[in-house]
Amino acid sequence: MELNEHNKQEYPPMHTAEHILNATMVQMIGCGRHVIAHVERTKSKLDYALDRALTEEEVRAIEAKVNEVIAADLPVTEEYAQQSEVADRFNLERLPEGATQTVRIVHVGDYDECLCAGTHVEHTAQIGQFRITSTRWQDGRQRIVFRLG
Repeated sequence: MELNEHNKQEYPPMHTAEHILNATMVQMIGCGRHVIAHVERTKSKLDYALDRALTEEEVRAIEAKVNEVIAADLPVTEEYAQQSEVADRFNLERLPEGATQTVRIVHVGDYDECLCAGTHVEHTAQIGQFRITSTRWQDGRQRIVFRLG
């Protein structure tokens, strides 16, 4: 099987938390997955395309839901497929130019699935506590800054 090489090394708990936050934003707020991401070991930032700022109540509800998913100790698994087989499930425009036809799909239990070449924990309880430390809405983008621990 031929796959693209991954160009960065993530901290698996933080990267997996990114997946859960993305799914939570899609499900609770109705936006798409992040448009910009800076995922680091100690602090991460994700920007979402939104036409308004999140309320404080929404921020706390998002944080609570992410922690609920983490505490559920869901398995994090992967499968492989051809782009043509998953074009109706995923936005293939986000793949890098020249991507191989084989893609990896990462599942966080039945809560989230997405195309990803990164590294992840084996189950969500390995992530630890998720905390949103700040948010900022500007020019149609909602930034969420978070930490673990």
